Amino acid sequence: MADWTTGICKANGIAVHYLRTGGNKPPVVLLHGLTANGACWTPLARELEKDYDVIMPDARGHGSSGTPEHGYRYDDLAGDVMGLIDALGLTNPVLIGHSMGGMTAAVVASRNSKRLGGLVLADPTFLTPQRQHEVHQSDVIDQHRRILNQPREAFLTEMQLRHSRRSRELIELLAQARFQTNIHAFEVLTPPNPDYVKLINALDVPSLLVIGGDGSVVSSEMAAELAALNQHLKVVQIPEVGHGVPYDRPERFSSVVQTFLRFGSKVF
Repeated sequence: MADWTTGICKANGIAVHYLRTGGNKPPVVLLHGLTANGACWTPLARELEKDYDVIMPDARGHGSSGTPEHGYRYDDLAGDVMGLIDALGLTNPVLIGHSMGGMTAAVVASRNSKRLGGLVLADPTFLTPQRQHEVHQSDVIDQHRRILNQPREAFLTEMQLRHSRRSRELIELLAQARFQTNIHAFEVLTPPNPDYVKLINALDVPSLLVIGGDGSVVSSEMAAELAALNQHLKVVQIPEVGHGVPYDRPERFSSVVQTFLRFGSKVF
C-alpha cells in the first residue's frame, strides 16, 4: 500500500474521497456496500494492483466523502460514480460492486454501458418490493445508532465472534467503516429501489453476477432468470458464503474477478 494514494474530487455536487493504487493500467472501480467504505476493498486491491489501476471511492455518507442531509438514493449514488469517472478521466473502467455498490454499479451500467469496460455485481441489493419495505421498516437504523454508541473494541469483539472466517485486518477495516457511516446514508433503504429487471435488460457490456448460497440476496433461481434476460450477463455462485461474498471467500472471489478481467464473461 506504500504507493497507493488518496484523493478527493468534486463529483455530482459533493466531495468524493477515494483510495487509488495508481499506474498507467486499465482502471477498475470498486463500489462498497452500506456501512463499508473504499478501504474495505484493500485485500482485493492488493491482488489486482499489479495489473490494474484500482480506484476505491467512499460513497456519500461513508468514510471521508461528503455527507449531505439528503440525496442518498441510487440515482444520487450512480451520479457520484459517473462524476468520479469524469473527474479522474477514466477510460472504459470496469465497475465491481457489492450489495448497495452492486445496485449502484448496475444503475450506472444500464445508463452508460458504452463508457464501461465491464461489470461485476457481487450479490447486489436486488430486493423484491415486499422485501424492500420489510428492510425499510426493520430496526436496521436503530441497530446502527446502538453500534455508534458502544465502544469500538466491543464492536470489534462482536464482529470477530460473528465472522470468525474473516481476517483480523478485514474486520478492523469494516468496523472502522461502520463508525464512519453517517445515519443519513440509510436513506438508500427507502423504497422503491430501481427495477433490477429493467437494469439487467438494459446492460450492453460484459457482465458477471456473483452470488453466494444460503443468505444471499440474489438466489440461484433469480440469478438464472436474470441471466436468461440478457446474453451479456453470466452467473457464478460461491455456495459456501452468504451475502458477504467478497469477504468470506476472498481468495475465490479474487480468482473469479481476475478471470473476468482477463477474459470477460465468455469463459463463465
